[in-house]
Order: sequence, then structure tokens, then C-alpha cells
Amino acid sequence: MKRRNFIKTTGLSAGILALTPKDLLATIFQEPAFKLKILRGDVGIFSEKGGTIGFHLSKEGFTVIDSQFPDQSKHLITELRKKSELPFQLLINTHHHGDHTGGNISFKDIAGHVVGHENCLINYKRVAEQSKTVDKQLFQDITFKDGWKHKTGKEHIRAYYFGAAHTNGDAVIHFEHANIAHMGDLLFNQMHPFIDRSAGASIKSWLTVLAKIRTTFDKNTLFIFGHATDPEKVTGSKEDILAFEDYLQKLLDFVDAEIKSGKPKEDIIKNKDVPGISWKAAGAERSITAAYDELTSK
Repeated sequence: MKRRNFIKTTGLSAGILALTPKDLLATIFQEPAFKLKILRGDVGIFSEKGGTIGFHLSKEGFTVIDSQFPDQSKHLITELRKKSELPFQLLINTHHHGDHTGGNISFKDIAGHVVGHENCLINYKRVAEQSKTVDKQLFQDITFKDGWKHKTGKEHIRAYYFGAAHTNGDAVIHFEHANIAHMGDLLFNQMHPFIDRSAGASIKSWLTVLAKIRTTFDKNTLFIFGHATDPEKVTGSKEDILAFEDYLQKLLDFVDAEIKSGKPKEDIIKNKDVPGISWKAAGAERSITAAYDELTSK
């Protein structure tokens, strides 16, 4: 055995032998909880706990889309720092939910600006004030109404707002050169979505928003989704958008028919599936409840 390999092997063995049986098993089977993946060029995604994070590196610095939670955002920052010591220019939030903004605080004093839709900021501040966690947040200092643009290196970043959907402040962030669009929670891939009516969500408008996304971007656009049942399917194509549109339409049609048949709410929301949808994920009752409330609201 070569000396270098011997030292490496014996050093590792000594360390393992010092562990308890429980710690030994944990060490042998432990894998990083997070995953960082480059998609195209200098655009990639980071997954661990919460909504999928997107990132881009130019010769001027990093742009990050969403931040998951504090621990996860620290893991992201550590991993990106291994790639470059360039500054974090921008942190952009697709919307205000905690699994997309909880880690914003990790970018305090290191991100040049935090960007989001104007309703994202309103919702974010409201929720933080209600939970008395304002001191644990990093709010947007740049907001937009209909859209926003920024150039970094060769990349042009453009934010779109198409209307109320998952909330009333969801934005799509497009890396034009790479042709990658981060949709945030505008798409839950093969999952029953969270429909936040307290933040202005609208299923009917969501359908319109998804149709606008399909006509705005081309057939080669790679989409990043906020969540997916399969961790390998947090990216996809227009076919996935069409499938989610179909889900939302079937959801509305089913609940509307149940209401018109005279069934009470408590019976309607007992359903564990939406007819015509074969997704294995749990949580249909949550979506059905939101659809019922939307269809019966005045």
C-alpha cells in the first residue's frame, strides 16, 4: 500500500473506531442532506428543506432565488463560496412563504439587494408581524408591480407578475440567456398545492396565470418548480404546466359539482383524491377546502 493511501486509510479507521456503534452507523450511511445541481451554464438549483432555490453566477457575483430556512441558506452560501468569492448581488423571492424567505436573514449584510413583488413584501411583513418574528427576517428593499429587469454579466434576469395564483404576490424569475424560469410555488409538480387564500390566492386566476406563462416562454424554456413529489422532478417543461392546469381545472369542476349536488362542506372535504387525478401525494382535502371556500365566497 502506498504511504499516502495508508495514512489516509489508517487515519479514517482510527476515527471510525473511536465512534460508538450508533454514531458509526450514522457516519457510514450519512449523506449530505442537501443537493446542488448545475442546470445550464452558470444557473443551478439547491434543494434541502423547503422550496427549491435557484442561483446564478456571473463575473459580477451571485444571484439567488429564494432561501428556504436559515440553516439551509447557510449551507447554500457555504457551497457557493466554494465556487467563488464574488459577492452576492441579489436575493430574489418568488413569494413570501417561510420555506422561501425564512433563510433571507442569512443574507443580511452580504446580499446587495433583496427583490420581490410588492404584494410579496406586504404579505411577508404582515406574517412576520403576526408571528412577532420581524427581527428574524430580511425584507425586500426593491419591489415591482408588473415586472423588473436586471443585467449581470452576460445574463439578463427578468421578473414577471401575471396575477393572483398561489398567493397574490407570486413572481416568475427568468434567466433569459440560459432560458431558465423559476416559477416558485406557481407549480407543485404532481402534488396537491397549498392555496393561500389568506394571501389573496385564486384558483381561477391561477389557471389564467399558468396559461400566460406557457405563452410567454418558448418550448426550450426549462422551468424550476417550488416543490415536487419526486426530488428529481423539481424542473420540467410546458407539459408539466399543462398537467398542473388540468389538475386545477378538475379540482374546481369536481368541487363545483359537489356543491351543486347539495353536499355539505364537511362531506366534500373528506375526499382523499380529485377525480381524474392519479397523483399519489397526500393533501387533496387541503386543496378541496380552498376550492370550496373560493367557490362559495361572495
